[in-house]
Amino acid sequence: MAKIKTQPELRFAGFTEDWEEIKLSEIADIIGGGTPSTAIAEYWNGNIDWYSPTEIGEKVYANGSVKKITQLGLESSSAKILPANRTILFTSRAGIGDMAILAKEGATNQGFQSLVLKKGFHTYFIYSANEIIKKYALSKASGSTFLEISSKVLGNMDLLVPEFSEQKLIGNFFENIDNLITEHQQKHSKLKALKQAMLDKMFPKHGQVVPEIRFKGFKGDWENPTLGNIGDPFTGLSGKTKNDFGHGEGRYITYMNVFSNLISDLNMLEKIEIDSSQNQVISGDVLFTVSSETAAEVGMSSVWTGNEKNVYLNSFCFGYRPKIKLDNYFLANLLRTKALRLQMTLLAQGISRYNISKNKVMNLKISLPEFDEQVVIGEYFKNVDLLINQHSQQITKLTNLKKAFLAKMFI
Repeated sequence: MAKIKTQPELRFAGFTEDWEEIKLSEIADIIGGGTPSTAIAEYWNGNIDWYSPTEIGEKVYANGSVKKITQLGLESSSAKILPANRTILFTSRAGIGDMAILAKEGATNQGFQSLVLKKGFHTYFIYSANEIIKKYALSKASGSTFLEISSKVLGNMDLLVPEFSEQKLIGNFFENIDNLITEHQQKHSKLKALKQAMLDKMFPKHGQVVPEIRFKGFKGDWENPTLGNIGDPFTGLSGKTKNDFGHGEGRYITYMNVFSNLISDLNMLEKIEIDSSQNQVISGDVLFTVSSETAAEVGMSSVWTGNEKNVYLNSFCFGYRPKIKLDNYFLANLLRTKALRLQMTLLAQGISRYNISKNKVMNLKISLPEFDEQVVIGEYFKNVDLLINQHSQQITKLTNLKKAFLAKMFI
């Protein structure tokens, strides 16, 4: 039998002792929850936090629940008050293994087996062992209607744990990483909210000819041409079979590239044979998705800025080539404003799957200022997107770094 590993691969200096294997029931009291009768109004809308599993998993700390119960509601059910900072909420059904540290005392419904840590165990260290505990819980869960793990089965888990001083260092280390991730997430969210607010104010609202906010030095009404007045549509790949894809010197832009990106990702391309009979995509072309499972996702647009030859568009999209000079970043943001997206949604037709006609899209009116104003607006949103992307990259980098350290610092 292979010897059980008792030391992690990576440790803080000065620690050499083996980690001790301890039952989870010896580390924490495992407490379930309960639900007061929803038929009795006096049990609800009190000042006691009462969590459900859907509220857990996105944030490290549980700072307040959606629903609240009263003291009477608490006493009428099997819900129990759990202490702050020493409790790790642990979902035990319908999404097993999501965790959050309870920031202020509260209670839960029956979808939890929460860990109330005993003396000698560091909260953030145990919280950071989330994936280990979750993996065990999922492997031991049972049930005919839905999978669930009991407090007894969960408590029987063996967890390797160091002495408290090492727990504390490890816990603080991962808390610092999580704080950095949270900081970037908050900045990312604020920038996205700022961008949406400025999109609403820097493009004219329906029926208006000037925006609410305008850069200094620009005046005069914006024009309202239809897309068909200032450009022409073209089709994506046609007459191809599955054997034509995955090889060749040509490239085609994928559906997800168009759907997901305001400005098409120049690297998100797939191989195809060069075919002179197909429409090539050139810089400044706008690409639209033709169909989707929901009306709100039909006609998503993306602007292509590449200069490569023999680049085509997938067959589930159509292209649009402006006949006048337009700023790419202005146009890309204009076509994803709420006003334009609403117009596009109204053109969607279908039941189980929605489709859109490129001829009807050509009848859509857009708001256009002079080219110089387009450039300034486009540059503004380009810079905001750059900042959003920088925070997104930092979140990914830190998340991957955390994952790598978890693999080396836990057993």
